Amino acid sequence: MPKLHIVEERLPLIFPEGTKNRQNHINITAARTIFVLLYLGAVEGTEVWLRPDQVTRMTDSQAAMIDNDSRLAWRKTSMKVIPKDQPILGRWYEVNSREGIRDDCLRYALCETGAVIVRLGLATTSSAGRYALEKDFSMLFDPALSDLEFEIAVDSWASKHLSTSAIMRKQLAQRAASQNEGTVKVVFPNNEVRMLAPGPSSGITKAVIEDFSKHFLIQPAVVWISESANKEERSDRELANAIGLNIEVDKHLPDVILADIGTQEPLIVFIEVVASDGPINDTKKDGLMLLIKKSTKLKESQAVFVTAYADREDRAFKKTFSVLAWQSFAWCMSEPDKIIGLYEQTGTRKLTDLLTD
Repeated sequence: MPKLHIVEERLPLIFPEGTKNRQNHINITAARTIFVLLYLGAVEGTEVWLRPDQVTRMTDSQAAMIDNDSRLAWRKTSMKVIPKDQPILGRWYEVNSREGIRDDCLRYALCETGAVIVRLGLATTSSAGRYALEKDFSMLFDPALSDLEFEIAVDSWASKHLSTSAIMRKQLAQRAASQNEGTVKVVFPNNEVRMLAPGPSSGITKAVIEDFSKHFLIQPAVVWISESANKEERSDRELANAIGLNIEVDKHLPDVILADIGTQEPLIVFIEVVASDGPINDTKKDGLMLLIKKSTKLKESQAVFVTAYADREDRAFKKTFSVLAWQSFAWCMSEPDKIIGLYEQTGTRKLTDLLTD
């Protein structure tokens, strides 16, 4: 039986950056819920099941008593009705707070990733327990596991129980983390290779050029990459001049400018890479549109604005999404074939029109 701090320490390693709804998998409520499941012995195949209000009844003093007799005794008493004149002193949560544990932690987090299973055939009005840890998942908290054994067990569990998209998110997050350590190799659409300085922004930039461009542009070309150490060598002035875009190293330039030259009129795609801050808000969009207005060859309808992130679960996404400019897009490297459009209604367009666009 592990102590609570072991559960807390291992959860972020089991559910790394890139896991959908990660916060509700690794916060203190998740750790306490899993601890109580282990404390009860509520594991797949044991026919012991957790009721969410049992988590609220746990106390620090009870959690410290991890011998079998104490655990078995508490399993029984935690299911009994509590007399109003005998409150539980030091309980982890208030009496009527079980819904947050049931919904945020269990239903929409641990159950969705397969870490917790639900008892079948139980009436929704039943007061019996209905949740248990998936067997292999419960073994990840064995305190006897060495670091290597734990790592192998986590990889094995993830490959069997996480969805394909979740595994992809994890792999992309791990790839981004590794790009903090050395130069980042980027292959342009024309097969030219460039090296970027290490860091999370470079990892997202790489994904924009190698993944976003292939998914959303017909014939992509790189016009500009902004890198503080060496800006000028990373612009294609010949292409920029051909399409009528005047590249000037000033405050209005974004992190990346792509062009889609496979359309009748080329699209100019302005992209801001956000590892922490700096999305395309209204002010930045207006500044970038000036580059189009100054051109004698380009029209405003040829400009596209995209803010690129690592993942929707990333702190930067949650921090900046609310200020993104309308008529722009948000894209995440963890879901390369998906894009979020921020539309303003024009005329009488309805949802059905957007779905058929």
